[in-house]
Amino acid sequence: MASLSVDQRQALEDAVAATPTIRRVADAFAASGYDLHLVGGPVRDALMGRGVHDLDFTTNARPDAIESILSSLTPATWDIGRAFGTIGASFHDDVVEVTTYRADSYDPSSRKPTVEFGDDLTADLVRRDFTVNAMALSVVTGAFADPHGGLEDLADHVLRTPSPPEVSFGDDPLRMMRAARFTSQLRFIPVPEVVAAMTEMADRIQIISAERVRDELSRLLLSDAPREGLDLLVRTGLADHVVPELSALVREVDEHGRHKDIYQHTLTVLEQSIALEKARGHAPDLVGRLAAVLHDVGKPATKRFEGGGKVSFHHHDVVGAKMAKKRLTALRYPTDDIKAVAKLVELHLRFHGYADADWTDAAVRRYVRDAGDQLERLHILTRADCTTRNQRKANRLRTAYEQLEWRIDQLAAQEELDAMRPDLDGTQIMEILGIKPGRVVGQAYAFLLERRMDEGPLGPERAREELLAWWAARPESTPPHS
Repeated sequence: MASLSVDQRQALEDAVAATPTIRRVADAFAASGYDLHLVGGPVRDALMGRGVHDLDFTTNARPDAIESILSSLTPATWDIGRAFGTIGASFHDDVVEVTTYRADSYDPSSRKPTVEFGDDLTADLVRRDFTVNAMALSVVTGAFADPHGGLEDLADHVLRTPSPPEVSFGDDPLRMMRAARFTSQLRFIPVPEVVAAMTEMADRIQIISAERVRDELSRLLLSDAPREGLDLLVRTGLADHVVPELSALVREVDEHGRHKDIYQHTLTVLEQSIALEKARGHAPDLVGRLAAVLHDVGKPATKRFEGGGKVSFHHHDVVGAKMAKKRLTALRYPTDDIKAVAKLVELHLRFHGYADADWTDAAVRRYVRDAGDQLERLHILTRADCTTRNQRKANRLRTAYEQLEWRIDQLAAQEELDAMRPDLDGTQIMEILGIKPGRVVGQAYAFLLERRMDEGPLGPERAREELLAWWAARPESTPPHS
C-alpha cells in the first residue's frame, strides 16, 4: 500500500491551510470529542493539484450532534438528509457537508438506500464509489487513511471500486454514470472489471431518478473532454437507457461507405463546439453541448436510399428537434433549455442554403429572427457541424459562414437588428386603421414585420402607406377613420 510522499503531504496541508473553514469546523468537532475527516473529492483534488472546492467530511458523530456543532458556528445549517446522516452548513463562500460514518446498502428493487450508521472509518470508506474517492484525511489528528489503494490508482489514472464493482454499482447504480463522468472530467480509465460490470448492470440505471441521471449527464457534458465519457456510456449500453437516440446513431454506421459515420461525426461536432466556445470567449455551455450531441438524432428515422447508391435524411432537422425535446423532457431538463436545444437542432441545417446560393438581406434577417436569442449558439453549432475531410469543401463552408456572420454584424449595426420590430407598434396600427384590439391587429403587425424583413426599416410614413394598402386589399376591410 502506497504512503503519502512529502509533496503529497504538503499538498494536503496546503489545501487545509488555504481554507480556514476547515480548521474552524475541525476544532469544533475536536472540542466535542469527535474525529472529523475530509473525504472523497476534496482529498483527491488536493492530491491532484486541482484545488479544493467542495468540503465533504465524515465523522463518528451522529446527525443530531453534527447539527448541534455546526449550528454553534453558523446560523446557516440545513438538513440535507438526516436519515442518511448528512447535515449541511454555509460559511460565507464555503459550503460544508458532514456525514456520519455509515455502512449503507441498496435494496435491489428500490431507488433509495437503507442506512446503518457506523463507528469505523474503514467500513465507511469501503462504501465509497471509487478508490480515488475512498481516501480520507483527519483534520483533527492529521492521520491519512487509504485502505483501498487510492493513491496508486490516482498515480495510474485508473478507476476501480473499493468493493467488487457489482456490489458497488448494486448499492448505487448512479455510480456507473459517475464512472463515465470521471473518465471525461479526470481523464481516468476504468479498469476492465468496472467496464464489464457497467455493461452487465446497465439496465439498473432505470431505478435512479431522472433528475439524478440528468445531473450526472450534465456534469459529464460540461467537462473539458466529454467524448470519452459519452463513448463509455454507449459502449456499455448505459446510453440505451439514458440517451438512446445517441446509441441509435451507432447502428447507422454504413459498411459500404455510402454516408459518413453519424455517431463519430456527432462526437466530433461536440469536440469542435467546445473548441469554438473557448475560442469565442464563452464559458462551458450545457445548452450548446446538448444541441451538438442531439443535432443529428433525426437521421435514423429519416434515412432513405436514393438512386446511385446515395443516402438522404430529408427533414431530419425537424424530426430531430421533436426527438430532442422528448428526450430532454424525460430527463427533466428546464423548459427554457429544452426549447433552446430544440430550436438549435431545427435550425442547424438552415445555413447550407446560404452556402449554396447568395442570400438576400431579407433572408439574412429571417435567419437572425428565427434564431432569436440562440444566434450565437447557432453560429457555434453550424460551424462545428463541418467535419468533412475534403479541405476544399471545408474551406468553402468556413468562408461562407464567416461572410454570413459579417453580413449579420453589418445589418445589426445599420438596423439594430436585435430589436427586430416593425416600424409601427400595435397602438399605432389600431389608430391608423381605426380598429380595436383583436386578431386583425396581430395580422397587421405580422405584415409589417415581414415587410421589414424584406426591405429593412421602412420609416413611419412608408410603413403607414403600406399598412393602408394592405388594409385596402383585404376583402373584409373597412375604410379607416380620418
